[in-house]
Amino acid sequence: MPQSQSAYTSFATLLGTSGHTVSPAELQGLLLGRCCAGAGFSAEGWLEEAQDLFDEAVPSSLHAALLGLQEMVKAELIADSSVSLTLLLPSDDESLEVRTTALGQWAQGFLSGFGGSIGNTEISKDVREILEDLISIAQIEVDEEEHEEGEVAYMEVSEYLRVVPLFLFTECGNYTPPKPDDAKDITPAVH
Repeated sequence: MPQSQSAYTSFATLLGTSGHTVSPAELQGLLLGRCCAGAGFSAEGWLEEAQDLFDEAVPSSLHAALLGLQEMVKAELIADSSVSLTLLLPSDDESLEVRTTALGQWAQGFLSGFGGSIGNTEISKDVREILEDLISIAQIEVDEEEHEEGEVAYMEVSEYLRVVPLFLFTECGNYTPPKPDDAKDITPAVH
């Protein structure tokens, strides 16, 4: 868990120092949504879609960080051993309200990325149900009076969000690993 906490904080700091108020959670949600809908892992496509959150071209000072985030997401999505993803969410030290808001931002980003990339592809009933869940999560609010129950609900929702993209990627992602070039298959001659 500390790894995702430091990643969230690092991204929030980086985005803030570049003058942008983009949420790291929404940014990762957008990326995962588009990948799960079959957009692939093209750097140009990702940077172009990220422009929507920045309301302008993504500053070149952020390219490396955004492409690093994409590589992390790609590795987790295509790994056969992944059972859950690392989410960019605030640490447990943050208030329940801040963490819950980030869950909603993550879900909103995911829905934007997924919706913008799925096109006219037919989706299954299971996928529709998950998207309905994500719509509800995107509208999540904190009930200040039920703090202990809110913590439990937060944990359940965040665990759900760690596994849902893996299912959706398998269902809709249409990812096929790149095939090696014929030239790469040839063993170089030793002189």
